[in-house]
Amino acid sequence: MGLSNMLEANPGVDVYLPKAGSKMIIPQQLILPDAPREGIVINSAEMRLYYYPKGSKTVVVLPIGIGELGKDTPINWTTAVERKKDGPTWTPTKGMHADYAARGETLPAVFPPGPDNPMGLYALYIGRLYAIHGTNANFGIGLRVSHGCVRLRADDIKWLYQNVPVGTRVQFVDQPVKATVEPDGSRYVEVHNPLSTTEEQFNSRELVPITLNQAVSKVLVDASVNQDQVNGAIQGRTGMPVKVNGVENNIQTAPVPMPENPQAVPQEEPMTPVTSQGANSDAAQPQQPATEPAAPAAPVTPAAPAAAANTSS
Repeated sequence: MGLSNMLEANPGVDVYLPKAGSKMIIPQQLILPDAPREGIVINSAEMRLYYYPKGSKTVVVLPIGIGELGKDTPINWTTAVERKKDGPTWTPTKGMHADYAARGETLPAVFPPGPDNPMGLYALYIGRLYAIHGTNANFGIGLRVSHGCVRLRADDIKWLYQNVPVGTRVQFVDQPVKATVEPDGSRYVEVHNPLSTTEEQFNSRELVPITLNQAVSKVLVDASVNQDQVNGAIQGRTGMPVKVNGVENNIQTAPVPMPENPQAVPQEEPMTPVTSQGANSDAAQPQQPATEPAAPAAPVTPAAPAAAANTSS
């Protein structure tokens, strides 16, 4: 679970340091992206990676960190895993050296393999300039913090490295709104806050406007759909599936408790390190990253999606 998912599901709660007795929702239910269920699908808008193991009817869902504003992770791009590396090195670009120098910091010419390497301990290389890799800063998972690559926690990238073969298809999408029709006729919509595309949007308290693409609109145009529930889901942006049809006043929209599967992979590990002084000692507290502020309602524009751009690396 990434920080963005926790922030969306728990408005008004400090998910970094929740007060004793706080009740928090762990959003475990989701709708699969509108993309072929093959290989790896990365949905930047919800900061999740989906892996469909070949020959199975399962999906592995992992939280990710993505590129910061102006150094965005690709969207609308299909590529493949070209090679894998156990113990990658990281060579900062000239632009990265300049960025750090502007802040009065310096970077080594090359980061050797090891736990202090910002790329973590494993990497899957895609295209010429991008990689799916680990990190030495777990608090960045679920945030826009990288220079464009996709970051995962240590256990998650290790599992991918061990299970994803070279040549696996990788598709990047940007779908803040997903919708589905279930076999029993139930219709659900899942809404995430879209990624800011400008500094003005990033720094504003206004919600980023949402445009419903053709696939989502097709699900929501049915006569059984309660438009008030749709509007509530779009304004709430909880990142959780909301049922939007059914008998009036009997629409299930609240989160449903789900037991944890002890066989789930990869195994979840605590994000906060345990020290001899306990998990709440100063040594265990990561620096609190900046996040985009919550804000009041924004307009919604149903429309067909624009043609996918051919993003090159």
